[in-house]
Amino acid sequence: MNFSKLGKILMWLIQPLGGLMTQLRHNINRIFSPRKTILWLVVLTSLLLSGCVKYDVGVNFHHSNSGELVQHIKLGEQLTSFSGDYVYAWLDSIENRTRKLEGKVRRISQEELIVTIPFSNGQELQTKFNDFFNSHNNQKVAATNSEAESELPKIESNLLLFQNNFLLLVRNRLIYDLDLRSLALIASKGNVIADPGAILNLEFSLNTPWGANNIQLTENAVEPEKQGNQLLWRLQPGELNHIEVVFWLPSPLGIGALLIVLFVWGGMYLRYTFMPDPRVQFTPQSTATES
Repeated sequence: MNFSKLGKILMWLIQPLGGLMTQLRHNINRIFSPRKTILWLVVLTSLLLSGCVKYDVGVNFHHSNSGELVQHIKLGEQLTSFSGDYVYAWLDSIENRTRKLEGKVRRISQEELIVTIPFSNGQELQTKFNDFFNSHNNQKVAATNSEAESELPKIESNLLLFQNNFLLLVRNRLIYDLDLRSLALIASKGNVIADPGAILNLEFSLNTPWGANNIQLTENAVEPEKQGNQLLWRLQPGELNHIEVVFWLPSPLGIGALLIVLFVWGGMYLRYTFMPDPRVQFTPQSTATES
């Protein structure tokens, strides 16, 4: 087996999830020398025994004009002990990106945090979601070690939300595509050396007031688990994940407009039903004045 590829594999576990420092790539290439092969094989084995990264993403809708994007990130001790400085730098970059999107970060521990990013409409959710998860793709990459750079996996993440207003209700169609095929861990001879699902625990959830209907149109569609009004998808590393749902939300604007119309109509009804007509009330007085 080409042990330099083992270094790239460990690098793959971190790079797609946040664009960690480029220096990690040079360190891994330096570490994986023939003299230290046995030692790092033991380290690699320990990493594969249990999940190293738990990444949960949730979209919570209160109504059509209010919601929040919530992310829960927890790193395993194996990963932090292997490259703690770089992993913590990645968590710091997540905090910075969150604040740029007017979000909040709650740091539960050094290895665990919860990110909350509010949105006021569907278009804002789409923009903030794609900006957050694709921001590392726009970072400048150093020119050194270009061969290793070209072999780094690319992750495509794209969320679309289409909304149709029906006065009191808003119909929403959410489509999310996450391409994780580049995370398949393949050895030099094409033999799978590890299941990426044992290392990465990725989940996507959707919470709406009235629930949602999953649409399974393609063979890549992921079947969700239903928990009350929440749908939960367990994303599969090494595969193309497609999510498509339809759900309805109350429209505060439409409901407010209806209440105003009902209030005006009720006022007019009370005025002309239980009070004398002003035309009848003032007509005799004007007649007497003329005579």
